[in-house]
This record gives sequence, structure tokens and C-alpha cells, in this order.
Amino acid sequence: MNILVTGADGFVGSSLCKYLSSKGLTVRGALWKQTEKSISCHETEVIGNIDGDTNWKKALENIDIIVHCAARVHVMKDSSDDPLNEFRKTNVDGTLNLASQAAAEGIKKIIFISSIKVNGEFTHKEKPFRHDDSPAPVDPYGISKLEAEECLKKISKTSDLNYTIIRPTLIYGPGVKANFLNMMKWLYKGMPLPFGKINNMRSLLALDNLTDFIYCCAINSKSDNKTFLISDDNDLSTTELMKKTSALLNKRSKLLPIPEKVIQCLAKIVGKEDFAQRLLGSLQVDISFAKETLNWTPVISFDEALEQTTKDFLKGCHK
Repeated sequence: MNILVTGADGFVGSSLCKYLSSKGLTVRGALWKQTEKSISCHETEVIGNIDGDTNWKKALENIDIIVHCAARVHVMKDSSDDPLNEFRKTNVDGTLNLASQAAAEGIKKIIFISSIKVNGEFTHKEKPFRHDDSPAPVDPYGISKLEAEECLKKISKTSDLNYTIIRPTLIYGPGVKANFLNMMKWLYKGMPLPFGKINNMRSLLALDNLTDFIYCCAINSKSDNKTFLISDDNDLSTTELMKKTSALLNKRSKLLPIPEKVIQCLAKIVGKEDFAQRLLGSLQVDISFAKETLNWTPVISFDEALEQTTKDFLKGCHK
């Protein structure tokens, strides 16, 4: 089986290329520019910026399945005058263009890495998001991902191209960036943090669990034309996450038991309200549909995956 992985040099894409290759699949990695980073795939193809004009012809030659990881990613502060338009260029127009060319080439399947943000930003306790919930994206990133999903569904109705949509929760693992990396930096420095009394629940997703689930979707036709929510199936609070991470970093946690309402007020004053909401709010997903449809279970536990993540972080600190 020949697979094209877009965003092959990214956090998810590079790990996915390595995993799929280890399973005996022939992997071609699509890159937006040449890189010195070692990528574990059989060959790479530089395709430039991903938008409505990208030429995928060479990258799609002899491909059976596409895994579309590349995207304009969510950031806390977007300096664009029109963030939604910028997200649409890559995430909507780029996906539509790729899928249209894939359908014209007779490719049978595209696996789209979407986002849980399509469902929304928060859940109420004991009421996790489900795969069949009505979408309710809030920010430009989530809106663009939903619009991309809708494009794939339309193309599948008029061609032989099947789709599989995967909406991951927050992904972590060795080499993680952004908010998860920042959290480890704070805890490693021993910074006092006001998160000792957070009564929420969060679903997280280990990178190894994501790559294995993508592989299962690639080899199992039961995933065709379906949408899946996935996580480690082991939810925990922000406070629990930080305590476990501190212990693995060999640092005494300095989590102050500040009431959530006080944190919200302080965050509003310093302009960090959105960031605080993400730390304080709950976001849980029900992965029973994914498990039952594909007979899939997470291949790595949260504790083991977190240990791998912190070990990798510590290696970087000691270089």
C-alpha cells in the first residue's frame, strides 16, 4: 500500500511516517519546503505552500491513500487582519484542491486530521463530545476545519474518493510544542502556578495512539466515510496533569490552591482570558464509536506516554 502523508516534517506527520513505514507501508512525505530534518519515509516531495493552487500531480502518482496532516495551525494570538480568511486558504481551499486532484487521479481514500475544535471549546462534566454531535466551532481554526470536512463529504458523493475524518484532542508526546511544552517549562523552572484546585476534566491524546489509530483507519474499510473522536480514554484534571508532570520532571510542584473565579478575574485583567479558560474548562470526548467500529484500543497508557514526553523534554534541557 502506497501512502502520501502531507505535513511530513511536522510533529504528527514525522511520527506518522516512521510508524507507517515500520508497518510495511510505502510512505511518501509531502513537504512545503526542503528540510534537513530526517524523515522516516521512502521518499519526499516538495509541494510548496498548500492552498487552492497547489499542484499535487507528482506527489499523487501511484498513491492509494492520503493522510492529510498539513494545516495552518491554531495559535493563541493571530496577527492576521482576517484570521478566518488565512485559515481558509490552507485548511479549506488547500484541502478541497488536494481532494479534487486525488479524486481525478482515482485515489480511493483520504484520511483528514481535523480537530476537536469542530465540536466546540468546552464540555460539561459527564457530557463528553460524541462523534455524531452537531458541530459548534467557535474560533477561525475550528470553523476552517469544519468547512474542510464538509468539502470532503461533498467530493465523496460525486467521486470514488472515500474520506475518514479524525478529530483529535490535545496531542502530546516527545517533541511536543506550544502549550504543553510551555507547561513543562514552567514546572521544570519551579514556578508557582495558581492551578492547585482546578476541578475540570480533560481528554488528551498521546502521539503514539494517534499514529496507531490512523494506521487502523488506513487498513480498515470500516473507517470509510466516518468521523471519529479519539483520545487516550483516560481523562484527568489540569491539576492532576501538572502534578504528574512535575513528578516525572523530578520537581516539587508549586501549585497554589487559588479559586477558579480568582484566576478568571486575574486572567481578564492581564488579557489572558482565553488561555485561562483552556486551563480551567473541561473538554472530554467519548471514543466508544472509534473503539467499536474499528475494534481499536489505545496502544499506550497516559502514564507511559507522559513519561516518554517528559524524558524527551529533559534530554533537551541537558544538552
